[in-house]
Amino acid sequence: MAYYLDKYFNKVHLSERWVVIGLKLVVLSLLVLVLSTCGDKDVESETEQKKSPQTINYRDSDEDESEQPVAEMDEKVLQQQQIQKTHPISASSGYSAEIVPAKMTIQEKKKRFKILVLPSVEIVYSELNLQYEQISSAITLNVKSEQQIQKIQDLKKTYKVSTDEQLLMAIKPHPKSIALAQAAMESAWGTSRFFREGKNIFGVWSFNKNEPRIAASKKRGNKTIWLKKYPTITDAIRDYYKVLAKGRAFVNFRQQKMRASDPYELVKHLDKYSEKGAEYGKELASMIRYNKFEQYD
Repeated sequence: MAYYLDKYFNKVHLSERWVVIGLKLVVLSLLVLVLSTCGDKDVESETEQKKSPQTINYRDSDEDESEQPVAEMDEKVLQQQQIQKTHPISASSGYSAEIVPAKMTIQEKKKRFKILVLPSVEIVYSELNLQYEQISSAITLNVKSEQQIQKIQDLKKTYKVSTDEQLLMAIKPHPKSIALAQAAMESAWGTSRFFREGKNIFGVWSFNKNEPRIAASKKRGNKTIWLKKYPTITDAIRDYYKVLAKGRAFVNFRQQKMRASDPYELVKHLDKYSEKGAEYGKELASMIRYNKFEQYD
């Protein structure tokens, strides 16, 4: 456009040249304005692209509990956080106790069982073992605070024992490999009706009509067999450990537990848990060995 204005500029009279000069100035001003506007938009766009990946809405972001000072966190909470990091929680895996996927292979069935059960076994064992170490230390060293004395008395009432020795026998947790083997056998690897409907993974019976429970499909004579119903798998495992810690049928098992921690030796003393008797212990030993459950002890 400036080129054509120059050609015209050479042909016109002097009086008209000032008009042409004015037009050239207007054109140049418009060109400068257009170019500057485009440049500003490019710069603004580039700036936004650089800022957007770094923009964080802190109101919507979740605070990481692991960033809290360790001194402010309970030891049990720390243990459970570590377990959850080691073992994926069942919710994120897509598995649930209530739903058994159709046509699972044996390996898929075992994988589902471990995902659902192993984290809870780890949690309960850690809780019980921590308690045992604290009470055992207080009793052995005979250094007890008022709080510990009260705790020991409460535990004796809970487990229905009278001596310190009996209490330690009761509260010492047995190896996790035994718990996993019994859970797998009693629930058919987490597929039984009692596990699906009541999280009852150990086949624990109910004798209290006021507690949540499930009726077995088969009767013994005219009597209905009831099994406990639990809110969570973790609750079921806590109760299972308590059954073995309190039951009169498992006194010998508790005594052996204080002398040895070998699961293959201990399962021999669980013959009273099943009507199979001594054969039950052999089956548990095979279950532990074949599935390498001792790796979790």
